[in-house]
Amino acid sequence: MSMGRAFSVALVGLEGHIVEVEADIGQTLPNFVLLGLPDASLNEAKERIRAAAHNSGIPLSRRKITVNLVPASLPKKGSAFDLSIVMAALSAAGDVRGTGRTVFIAELGLDGRLRPVRGILPAVIAAVRAGFSDFAVASANQREAALVPGAKVTGYRSLARVALDFGARAQELVLEAEEDEPPPRVAITDCAALAEPDLADVAGQAEARIAIEVAAAGGHHLLLLGPPGAGKTMLAERLPGLLPDLDDTEAMEVTAIHSLEGYGQVSALIRRPPYERPHHTASTVAIIGGGSGIPHPGSASRAHHGVLFLDEAPEYERGVLDALRQPLESGELILHRSAGTASYPARFQLVLAANPCPCGRASGKGQDCTCTAMARRRYFGRLSGPLLDRVDIQLRVNRVSLAELSSMEQRESSAVVAARVAAARTRQRQRLGIHGLVRNADVGGKLLRGVFRLPSRTTAVLDSALESGALTARGYDRVLRLSWTLADLAQIAQPGSHQVGLALNMRQRGMNG
Repeated sequence: MSMGRAFSVALVGLEGHIVEVEADIGQTLPNFVLLGLPDASLNEAKERIRAAAHNSGIPLSRRKITVNLVPASLPKKGSAFDLSIVMAALSAAGDVRGTGRTVFIAELGLDGRLRPVRGILPAVIAAVRAGFSDFAVASANQREAALVPGAKVTGYRSLARVALDFGARAQELVLEAEEDEPPPRVAITDCAALAEPDLADVAGQAEARIAIEVAAAGGHHLLLLGPPGAGKTMLAERLPGLLPDLDDTEAMEVTAIHSLEGYGQVSALIRRPPYERPHHTASTVAIIGGGSGIPHPGSASRAHHGVLFLDEAPEYERGVLDALRQPLESGELILHRSAGTASYPARFQLVLAANPCPCGRASGKGQDCTCTAMARRRYFGRLSGPLLDRVDIQLRVNRVSLAELSSMEQRESSAVVAARVAAARTRQRQRLGIHGLVRNADVGGKLLRGVFRLPSRTTAVLDSALESGALTARGYDRVLRLSWTLADLAQIAQPGSHQVGLALNMRQRGMNG
């Protein structure tokens, strides 16, 4: 019985599943049969593999080759299985040995070169968790795969070199392909290293600057409502620069998502919070995720542990905006399609920016506004009540005056504000760490009304707003979280009446301001 075995990884979303690749050499006429629910692109591997093996000097057997991908019920797609299939087939023919303890992840070129694939980081993470430690990948993927602790990764440029390391006879191999360098690729960390905009560039807007600082300190969602040119976009662009670096766990999650998207060669963990700014014409699939086959992540998942900024928010389709309600509550997106279900993390800070009306001139007395009352209602009708109820800070941003624009007064830089934000985050971790939390925005109502319950005299104004219907129960909890962030920035043990009143004011100064 001529059997060979190798291992690879199938990705469903960010979740990886170990796939055992079995190969059998039969006694019948030449044929290549691929079993185990492969998609069309994976079925094409049969011709790529034959050509790559022949051009590497180790042609596949001329008898019938049957390859089975286990578990057979798991959908498998893409070219990342090429290397594992050919190594299992060569093992079955006795051309190589010892493939049954290694995970092979790479695409093959017709000349035998190994090409990089998307999602190498989440694939290696899943295999390490499953107990594997040895990996064979394309050279262009080696640094990315080696980011996973516990992974022993070997990078190869050609199938011939892989076969040589697994016992193939050197005199039969065509090793010249090893000298061909793969085309250069842009490192994703080069993009992340670009300088972030500085808060010192923003003229005036004292209230909005405070709101941005509070949002950064506690991880709160934010709505900026004001006329064109008031600085809403400038403020939103400077929020990521106030956030602290990602820790190891967060950086691994963010880098895994970008690895799956294949934006570039990942050579180091992404340490800065991501910033996503999709255009208002973006579809639900582009922002939430989806597509044919296994759903792909969208902007909401790419903004995980970072900022998702929707400029001109009322211009987005209402369905797109309301689809954000689930991840705002759970921090996760679960996408169901006929080909399978994929789960992606999406714990981001949402920043919405909106004009006061379609023409944008309804600020101040609004005498220059030409919009009808119906047009205004239709414009803001896309920002549904349930969505706005999940936005902690709702602030009206006014035009910058000539005096503010011309002022030579030194403004605080992002570095100064970020230091206060970091100190506030440290206080939160010390207080919330025992409960498995790191930010005030993640504290649940049970804790707010239990361990962190405030005296009734402190929450009197908040209780009154709830009783009058000005606040929902969700809004009540969000104001409490906001007040704890204000207390952390003020370096006091717990919020007082002043912090609670200020937090309530910050929530109601937008749509009702």
